[in-house]
Amino acid sequence: MNFIKVGKENSGSIDLYYEDHGLGNPVVLIHGWPLSGASWEKQVPALIKAGYRVITYDRRGFGQSGKPASGYDYDTLAEDLNQILVTLDLRDVALVGFSMGGGEVARYIGAHGTGRVCKAVFMAAIPPFLLKTSDNPAGVEGNVFEGIKQALVTDRPAFLSSFFSNFYNIDVLGGKRISEEVVRLSWNVAAGASPIGTLDCVQSWLTDFRDDLKRLDVPTLVVHGDADRIVPLNASGKRLPEFVKNCRVAVVEGAPHGLNWTHAEEVNQELLTFLGMVG
Repeated sequence: MNFIKVGKENSGSIDLYYEDHGLGNPVVLIHGWPLSGASWEKQVPALIKAGYRVITYDRRGFGQSGKPASGYDYDTLAEDLNQILVTLDLRDVALVGFSMGGGEVARYIGAHGTGRVCKAVFMAAIPPFLLKTSDNPAGVEGNVFEGIKQALVTDRPAFLSSFFSNFYNIDVLGGKRISEEVVRLSWNVAAGASPIGTLDCVQSWLTDFRDDLKRLDVPTLVVHGDADRIVPLNASGKRLPEFVKNCRVAVVEGAPHGLNWTHAEEVNQELLTFLGMVG
């Protein structure tokens, strides 16, 4: 098993689990909350087949990575991503961030620039700024996030069940584009995550990435479903072109938040077309 050490906590090390497959230009896939790198199951084979080197990793606190009691802010998470890129000496990288993973892409570029990055993809992602404020009226009301945190504290496993119902829009797509088994698999992965990390990450979603995005000077793709109940399209993906010059938005009709599974064919086509473009 492959691990990269990114820190220490008391007597133990903080290690990130990663997988590194295929040959060609590197693509780093950054998963969403509260899943792991395994959530890219529908994308990894397609990317390898198309001739890319594909790196996935589990965010600290999730999947097979270490589960420390701290470090769930985006400055730390972006530094974890930087350690992946530096340790593996990845250059001309395409960074693909799903949901919360889009925050790592934005903050990494805000902190480190695009010296190692050739393209960026925000998939159902939380940037530019998810919280509604006086200067961000398109955001989501703060009490929504407080409700999520309270539900996690009260009964995390029960909250995860309701969360995945809306993650995949099961009432509409269940039995058609998503099976009970896939939902159960997602729940199992999420239930195995750090309870502390799962809770602390909710606060990090309120990070303002608007200044980070202004440093993005590489071709950028946004892929977002117009039926996303978790990260509303109008509060996130549609707004990226306000801050990123060379940005294209691909809206997937009828797709929920977990569109990389339910609409994998459409998502993969958008991704492969974008990655194959020159410049």
